[in-house]
Amino acid sequence: MAGRPARIPPMPLSHLLFLLFICLLWAGNFIAAAWAVRFFEPVSFTVVRFALVLLLLLPFLRLPARDQWKTLLACCWTMGAIHFALVFLALGRSEDVSSIVLLMQVYVPLSTLMAVLVLGERIGWRTTSGILIAFGGVLVMGLDPLVLSQLDVMALVLVSALSLATGTILMRRLQGIGVFSFQAWNALLSVIPLMLLAIWLETPSSVVDLSHEHPEVWLAVGYSAVASSIIGHGGFYWLIQRHEVNRITPFLLLVPILAVLLGILVWGDRPGPRLLTGGALVLIGVLWITLRSRWRRRVRTEPRPPAA
Repeated sequence: MAGRPARIPPMPLSHLLFLLFICLLWAGNFIAAAWAVRFFEPVSFTVVRFALVLLLLLPFLRLPARDQWKTLLACCWTMGAIHFALVFLALGRSEDVSSIVLLMQVYVPLSTLMAVLVLGERIGWRTTSGILIAFGGVLVMGLDPLVLSQLDVMALVLVSALSLATGTILMRRLQGIGVFSFQAWNALLSVIPLMLLAIWLETPSSVVDLSHEHPEVWLAVGYSAVASSIIGHGGFYWLIQRHEVNRITPFLLLVPILAVLLGILVWGDRPGPRLLTGGALVLIGVLWITLRSRWRRRVRTEPRPPAA
């Protein structure tokens, strides 16, 4: 029938399994980082992680167009240096992984709000309700005794989420830079200010001592740099080049769920009812925002049937 949109073929099983594998890699990164910062100082760990990414991706480094430099620098600092340094600082100060994982998901409604404030995008009452549900979940989580006992950690995570949301918005303006080239620039432009910060706040020389005292900690560094960053992000962008973004993004909600399960099974987390209830509200809000965004994109791209 004229005007009927073409049926989108289903995602191949191999691609679906790869996407689920990426979600598991990203979930495991929280555990790997939480374990690593028990030995490394957090900023030093971030420096070493970015240095390894840069070393492995250096062949992919390409100069961007002249008008892209400011946006690239802002993206790398917000999505790289600031975001990772703050979340690793939070992991280093907390004995609990689940609360950090769940709180980080607030970056999705923050990204939507920033798209409205910065890019002038318009949202309806349904998307607004998803944002309110997510922030309501944050308030409920804030009443959990575990979160109340570590308000500094909560502040670090929320600022980290805001930084990631800012980078997500800025990245929409970035053009002509491939995924591995961006990751290489992200590592290069992040490692320099972080190295200066580590020299100022920490004792980076202890990194050398760790290679002798706790060589196993380098497994966590390798996991975070290679599995989570290079394979995870590289694979994710490989997938979104072959499938609609809005078909993939709902699966990313598996990351916090898997991370919480790993936190309970591997790390020994014991999240309380307020934390779980608030976390569930955050995820429901995020899911609702994601599904609304998916529906709006579909409406824009589907051809209208001809008038009778």
